[in-house]
Amino acid sequence: MPRILLVEDDVALAEALTLALKTLGHDVVVAPTGERALEALFTDRLELDFVLLDVMLPGMDGFEVCRRIRARSRLPLVLLTARGDPIDIVAGLECGADDYVVKPAEPRVIDARIKAIGRRAATAPGPSAGQLRVGRLEIDASAMCVTRDGVELALTATEIRLLVEFAEHPNQVLSRQTLLKRVWDYGYVGDSRIVDAAVARLRAKIEDDPANPVVLKTVRGLGYRLVSE
Repeated sequence: MPRILLVEDDVALAEALTLALKTLGHDVVVAPTGERALEALFTDRLELDFVLLDVMLPGMDGFEVCRRIRARSRLPLVLLTARGDPIDIVAGLECGADDYVVKPAEPRVIDARIKAIGRRAATAPGPSAGQLRVGRLEIDASAMCVTRDGVELALTATEIRLLVEFAEHPNQVLSRQTLLKRVWDYGYVGDSRIVDAAVARLRAKIEDDPANPVVLKTVRGLGYRLVSE
């Protein structure tokens, strides 16, 4: 039974989500603040499989909690946010979240996201995984490492998976729905805005001028294409 740390200060919402997630087969531990969540993880050392983290918390907000967790752990983490603003999505991905869910959160959607992230974590590199090169980028898919001109880039696991997907399909247009399925393992429960936000963050790390990308191009109305000479 997957054990979830739910970080939520709204008592009524925490109780409702706990009941719903338990009905769906999850064990749930609740922390009402970011500080208590960090204690549960790193002081109490509870055995946990997943973090469901509200952004708007008293004291330390969810973004800061996420950054502190990511500095010490790769535990799967999804943000709960009341806003679906692209800026908030980018901020969440940048601090290391695997995904986000906009409130009011449907428990079955959360359950589907948890299972998808679990499948991604358990999936071994495919037969094509290995050394890939895109211009000045060297990608070691099996080691989950990307270097640019010999310097390792600080990419998240999701950003590396996204880059590998593009590198394995050079010069092909990949739609947002295709990327949701292949990279996030999401079908109908996926939000295409997370693709746009992840591409924006990836560009910021691999392009000389992210505002005028030459490696990862937008194909208006269709998706994205990695340009390989």
